[in-house]
Amino acid sequence: MTPAPADCPLCATQDPPPIWRDARLRVVSAGDPDYPGYLRVIWQAHVAEMSDLVAAEREHLLLVVLAVERALRATLHPAKINLASLGNQVPHLHWHVIPRFADDPHFPDPVWAARRRGATPRPFDVAQFSARLTELLGP
Repeated sequence: MTPAPADCPLCATQDPPPIWRDARLRVVSAGDPDYPGYLRVIWQAHVAEMSDLVAAEREHLLLVVLAVERALRATLHPAKINLASLGNQVPHLHWHVIPRFADDPHFPDPVWAARRRGATPRPFDVAQFSARLTELLGP
């Protein structure tokens, strides 16, 4: 584990409040109004890469990422889910879990590409999602 640098935004704050958490990671909203349900799964300890984790930790992280995907599919019914672990701007291990819809601003391109259209308002019921995720992972 790498010591947490003072300027790491994922170490420095627990905002936004977690939708779900355990001792090793937390699931938070990315806060993107164009992408309701865009979530991040953030490893609590400051590590940069998946290979910094031991096998059991990697397995746990991927179990949670896939549970988030399943819960989003069950509650939002997207056309596709994008999973991304980049860390180029914030080298703290985290995964982006992004529900995609045929009418979203960038589809079929990545969310970081140039926009193709405006956003379509789409509700995201956090309580329903949280309940589904808790069914999959436990409290």
